[in-house]
Amino acid sequence: MRRGGFTAARRATILAAALMSLLGVACATSASAGTGGAAPPPVVAIAAVNCVPERHCGAIPSHVSLHGGLLHISGEGVHPKMGVWFASRRHGKRLGPLYAHAPRAHLRKSKLGLVVSIPKHAVTGRITVMLGGKRHTNLYGPIYVVHHKLHPPPPPSPPPISPTTPAPTPTGTAFDGQGMWIWYVSKSNGGEVASIAEQAQADGVSTVFVKSSDGPENYWSQFSPELVEQLHAAGLKVCAWQFVYGSQPIGEANLGAQAVEAGADCLVIDAESSYEGRYGAAQRYIAALREKVGPEYPIGLASFPYVDYHESLPYSVFLGPEGAQFNLPQMYWKDIGVSVAQVFVHTYEQNLIYGRQIEPLGQTYSKPSNSELVAFRSLAGAYGATGYSFWDWQETTPKGWLALTEPLNPELTVPSPEMTSPLLRKGSKGDQVLWMQEHLASAAPTQQTTGIFESETVSNLMQFQEAQGLPATGETDPETWAALLALPPVAVDWTGGNPKA
Repeated sequence: MRRGGFTAARRATILAAALMSLLGVACATSASAGTGGAAPPPVVAIAAVNCVPERHCGAIPSHVSLHGGLLHISGEGVHPKMGVWFASRRHGKRLGPLYAHAPRAHLRKSKLGLVVSIPKHAVTGRITVMLGGKRHTNLYGPIYVVHHKLHPPPPPSPPPISPTTPAPTPTGTAFDGQGMWIWYVSKSNGGEVASIAEQAQADGVSTVFVKSSDGPENYWSQFSPELVEQLHAAGLKVCAWQFVYGSQPIGEANLGAQAVEAGADCLVIDAESSYEGRYGAAQRYIAALREKVGPEYPIGLASFPYVDYHESLPYSVFLGPEGAQFNLPQMYWKDIGVSVAQVFVHTYEQNLIYGRQIEPLGQTYSKPSNSELVAFRSLAGAYGATGYSFWDWQETTPKGWLALTEPLNPELTVPSPEMTSPLLRKGSKGDQVLWMQEHLASAAPTQQTTGIFESETVSNLMQFQEAQGLPATGETDPETWAALLALPPVAVDWTGGNPKA
């Protein structure tokens, strides 16, 4: 599995941004070094950013709405009239705040302190304060810019995680309960299956996910009937996971079916950047796999958690009709650079529209704190998951194992105003638009499924909204999504090509 769903290029971008962040502060402090003893300019740096005023903000300070929200900025040397630059999107690409035409606004005084309005075209990303002469402060964030209204969280209610609160109804599959992923059996407890079983039982793991294949030809011998039989004898469920690329989907489907024949209780498709844009391949893979394992066999998809960052990955095929019944987004908060609570908010906001049971996949590698692991487990239940799992066995520390049996935190709840659907409008594109169009086409037969939110889609959506008694905005607010998802998606044959988006 490629950790966190991030490619090497993506990780390089993150590292480069971090370096620029350091250089940003450096250029504010040393621009005049070596100028004959002239005093360097004062240090200017962003220390904290949060949404204000409270009535326009949600439960998470880094989330701000274009509908009434402001950002309160504090730090060393920041003052009114300084320009704040935001991330933007241009020609389908997400650009950082150092882009020459980045959206910007000026700091101003208010009763709440120094605040800045959110520019119309700002998108989720990091921000910086420009100092002149190409100098800027540190890059701060990410700041999550949302298009729906935010509201203060409701007053505390009875904890959702307690002995008296009903737990989510189990699915009756191996995806229920607590799971742990194994990359190499040989590097997990020395490859001793009895030791693996003993460790799992001691630390509350009921399902182990073991790699079974890579690509269309490389079946891993570690996923054998003997391994499955031994783990079953110890009372554990055993699932196979395969990494797929999309170049030879029939071969990949055959290897997935081979793991099922070896006794796997479920199968997980690990489809990442190699599958972006390969709608036809995804459709052929799913059709071939279902033909071999049957329509009811439990299948899951483990891919990028932020759908809006990977617009061309065929989520709508993998999670669509006859596809995987379970969604296991790789919610590796430390890799992404957010908190556990933030990764839940963004992931669920972007994935709920696919209508599949979400069973979060977290991380025990990179030494997350015990409180983070407890928070992940607690929030999984609060969000309605019947199970969750962690990547991966061989990198879990002794403290990490202990955290898997610590009591849950009943104070962690779902910030319901944020758990909504993605807002799409004219100019949007990608798989979420495609999924919306497939449902809209059930009501508007002339609707094309292109993945591009153009004028025809706006017109058809407005007519649909009017027919449903909804405000005809031509945008996908949560109420519109609910009405659309009540319709079956039209069938699209991608084997002859891919969406235009």
